[in-house]
Amino acid sequence: MKSYISRYLIPTLILIVLVAGSIAYYAINREPGTVDNEPGVAEGLPRREVILYFGSQDGFSLVAEAREVTDGDEGTLVAEIVQALREGSRGDLIPVLPAGTVLTGYSEQDGIATLDFNRDLIAAHPGGSMSELLTVYGLVNTLAVNLPHIRKVSILVEGQAVETLKGHVDLRQPLAADFRFAGPSAEDAASTQQENP
Repeated sequence: MKSYISRYLIPTLILIVLVAGSIAYYAINREPGTVDNEPGVAEGLPRREVILYFGSQDGFSLVAEAREVTDGDEGTLVAEIVQALREGSRGDLIPVLPAGTVLTGYSEQDGIATLDFNRDLIAAHPGGSMSELLTVYGLVNTLAVNLPHIRKVSILVEGQAVETLKGHVDLRQPLAADFRFAGPSAEDAASTQQENP
């Protein structure tokens, strides 16, 4: 019995410990691979161009910016759109979602989309009436443009209805898109600026 333990069991246990240690070492110390930083980019997955609304440089209007995201079912597409909004503009526009904001749930019924966010949507929001308007309508307008069957958007935080983000925009009822806050697209603004130096 002793010879069996020393001959087979101990070397097997040592081998298991070495393999587990090697895997743990590799997982902790490996160099990150080359990954494309664009959200949702994966070979072979269909792409879709969407319109995102970010804050203008002066912070008083929304500006449209085109972006490609991974296409998929509606929930996947909405998650990709919200992630792209959170990551901010590729140009010099102002993000409408605070850093750390995560979409935790999405549903749609009868043309009303419900977006559920983590607490950072409120906790990390800078506040101010214009900033809150840009956040809310950056989301609502972006969804309305890209998913035309969505007529209104309801915003939840941690699964709960909220009155406002920071005391300015009433979120107790679902909101329809409002393009009064939207200025020209980033491309249109750039071409106008070049024409009128």
